[in-house]
Amino acid sequence: MHYNINVVFSKKDMRIDKYLWCVRYYKTRSIATAACKKGQVKVNGASVKPSREVFPTDKIELKKDQIIYQLTVNDLPPNRVGAKLVDIYRVDTTPKSAFEARELLKYSKDYYRKKGAGRPTKKDRRDIDDYRDDDEE
Repeated sequence: MHYNINVVFSKKDMRIDKYLWCVRYYKTRSIATAACKKGQVKVNGASVKPSREVFPTDKIELKKDQIIYQLTVNDLPPNRVGAKLVDIYRVDTTPKSAFEARELLKYSKDYYRKKGAGRPTKKDRRDIDDYRDDDEE
């Protein structure tokens, strides 16, 4: 007697660097690995190595572009998924204030001249003089 049994084994765990690449937080897996090695990724509050296995319900905290993202693992993707399908595999609990702080930082950088941009222009010099005059009063 011959039995034809089709059994689908679902993978119960996945490396943290592969998971972050699969859910599109990093462009390449090697960048995700480097972020783990630098200590920018934490799972359940502990800094992890890239080989750390991640499971559903784990809480991940990662620092990228001066924003600390907080997410919860829903399920493990079989492979890298499209941007529209990412929400199936994770819940993003990052507070809105983190993104607002980044916007403020971007605006503050726009005002200053870049290093090596040369001497201040006449307008820049007048602005500096006006600023100094305001401080003296």
